[in-house]
This record gives sequence, structure tokens and C-alpha cells, in this order.
Amino acid sequence: MSGSALRAVIKGTGSALPQRRVSNAELAAQVDTSDEWITERTGIKFRHIAGPDETTATLGAEAARNALNAAGMTEADIDLIIVATCTPDQTFPAAATKVQHILGHHGGVAFDVAAVCSGFLYGFSVAESMIRAGSAKNALVIGAETMTRLLDWEDRGTCVLFGDGAGAVVLSGEVGERGVLATQLHADGRHNELLYVDGGPSTTGTVGKLRMQGREVFRHAVTNLASVMHEVLEQAELVPADIDWVVPHQANARIIDATVKKLGLPAERVILTVAEHANTSAASVPLALDVAVRDGRINAGDVVVLEAMGGGFTWGASVVRM
Repeated sequence: MSGSALRAVIKGTGSALPQRRVSNAELAAQVDTSDEWITERTGIKFRHIAGPDETTATLGAEAARNALNAAGMTEADIDLIIVATCTPDQTFPAAATKVQHILGHHGGVAFDVAAVCSGFLYGFSVAESMIRAGSAKNALVIGAETMTRLLDWEDRGTCVLFGDGAGAVVLSGEVGERGVLATQLHADGRHNELLYVDGGPSTTGTVGKLRMQGREVFRHAVTNLASVMHEVLEQAELVPADIDWVVPHQANARIIDATVKKLGLPAERVILTVAEHANTSAASVPLALDVAVRDGRINAGDVVVLEAMGGGFTWGASVVRM
């Protein structure tokens, strides 16, 4: 793609976390686990848990406002809102329409994308395509989750892994060198039973609880993420040495470490927030991106790879010049 092509450029980032921050030690007082057990296997030390008045939509709207402020824009500038989530406030309408209403905006397009932990990248790709096609000018892409609502607190293999939160980016169409350079997305529905929720409107009529076969998910994640990162770099005509930063899905520090080693990247180029936030599903990539932008690590012109894998399985990666 030439430098004169229209690209979707990240103009601002934002995030939001519930007020309640829970340590491993606090969790161990309620669940048969320990700080050592959780830290050794996952790298997680804390997670945020949404209170009764905090929902996917309220967290998403807060992250969106922060992204708009960073971009120097208002809700009136936005003509597309995409919320990536597997934990919407209601079965319908879409969380995106609730976010739109909270922001005080009553026009444009608003819808949800459901691809679990890969949801932000799926939504990001849809927004980027709509911007390049001319059907949107400025988009809010939000990953927002209240994953703790889905947890079985008697299953120590899953309940220690997840947290709640939201992250958002403002994407705008610009001609130049900055913006999304390449994206690769995949799905393989054969692996449903490895990571899923055992409920739904058309089956049990209930929300259900999260179920996971951790070892199998780990194995697939390392293989699939390393592969898709090679694919997206090839599409962008780049090599690993061209990458300034990798912003991975924050599921497990061991998965992230194994993935970047397969790519031959040094650990100091990887943004890690899993210790503070745990796995926030679709929120984790934009949340980690916002942390690294605001603390000054990621700057304009940097080449950044975003990557994630989630239930489905779904997985993908995107290369962006900030």
C-alpha cells in the first residue's frame, strides 16, 4: 500500500477499570488457591471486578470518552461505534447503542462484535475496512467486558484468570504513512469445547458459566499467535526487526513469552499488563495499548503489532504505524 493511500489512523486511546481492585491474596481467602500458584502459572497479581453499578456499557463509555479526549474530538465527530464484547448488558440491544446513548450521541452506526478475546481485533478490522471504503470517517472501536459475571467461583482453574475493564481507540481516515498496514484474522469452530460458556438464550435460556481446558488452550494459543504474527508481517512487507512494540492479548504471561520467543523478539519490546488487569477478554488489547501510550512507551511513528486469540477459536493480528 502506497503512502498516498487512505488509511485508518489511531487518533486517540482510552481505557477504564472498575473501582474494586482484587489481589491474589484477597482471592485466596475465598477460593482454594494462593498468590504463588496464580503468579507462577499466569503472571497475574491483580484484577478489577465490576460493582453493581458498573457494566460493560458504562465501562465502554468511560473508555470511549477518554479516547475522544486524547484525540481532541467529541462524540459528535463519530459516525461509527463498534463494541467488541461477549458480556453485553443485555442479550439485545447491542452494547454499542447503550454506549452511544451514554455518550449523548444519537446518530451514525452502532453495533457489537462477538469474537471473545479476539473481538477487539475483529471490530478494529471492520472499522478500518469501513473507513477505507468511505462509509465511515471517524470510528470508536471499544473492547469492553465484565468477565467476572461469567465465572464459576468454585472453579479455581478459571476464576483466578479474569477481570473486568474496557479499552477504546478512535480511528480516522487519513492519507499518509501512518495507520493500519495489515490485518490477518482466523477462526476454527472445531475447538468450541476447549473454551466456552455453558449457556445461552437459544440453548439453556441462561447466561451460563465459563469453562476451559487450560492446557489445550495454551498449546493452540502459542502456535496460532506465532503463525498469525508471521502472516501479518509478511502482508505488511515487514520483518520482526521492524517491530517497535507488540501489544498482545493479556491472557497469560507464559503464553505471551512463548509466542514472542517463536517470533525471535526481545521481551523488552512487549507490553505486559496481565499482572495488573488479568484477562479482560476483548478489552485487553486496547487497555494495554492505552497504558503504553499514556506512559510514553508507544509514540507516533512506532510500528506496533496487536494480537489476540480467544474462544471459538478466533485469532488475529494487526500491524499499525502509530
